[in-house]
Amino acid sequence: MSLIPFLLFAFVASITPGPTNILVLMNSQRFGVKNTVPAILGGCIAASAIVLISGAGAGEVLRQYPLIRQLMSWTGVLWLSWMSWQLFRAPAARLCAENHIQFTAQAAALLQIVNPKTWMMALAVVSLFAPAGDHALRDIALMALWFLLISIACLMCWAWLGKAVNRIFRTTVAMVRFQRLMALCLIVSSWAGMLA
Repeated sequence: MSLIPFLLFAFVASITPGPTNILVLMNSQRFGVKNTVPAILGGCIAASAIVLISGAGAGEVLRQYPLIRQLMSWTGVLWLSWMSWQLFRAPAARLCAENHIQFTAQAAALLQIVNPKTWMMALAVVSLFAPAGDHALRDIALMALWFLLISIACLMCWAWLGKAVNRIFRTTVAMVRFQRLMALCLIVSSWAGMLA
């Protein structure tokens, strides 16, 4: 395995906007960075576990049984579409955070299981970077660990961006517009993975 190309791939896969990134940003904006850390850890641990599981053979099952992959993808897209609608119609988050449900570690982990972006990334990691040989599983476990560390750093950046949102969008109207923009980004990112 070439470490530098893999690390670059893991960085790009983790930092680019997707459903998890947008939900981390919105959760941080509503509840603060400290209260978003459990969701970050839950999502990153689950995504890294998916890399490990894909490398251990589950990725091959998804290739052989596209119906399972499609069922998982549709479940994820429908759930994310519902979340997008909830975010789109929500009142300004900064002004009434106590009325909103927090993005939890469990929700973030479950999102990875049904998120097409996570599975496509894991399958790409395994097909591009997984070594073949006597110690392949050990090397895949190291890849999953590296991916965990990089994804935590990337999602922390999204959480800090969410904290900055409250300083940038100071009026109720501006906050509602920002939330609606994020809701549209969430639905586009979830459907883009499905239609790709």
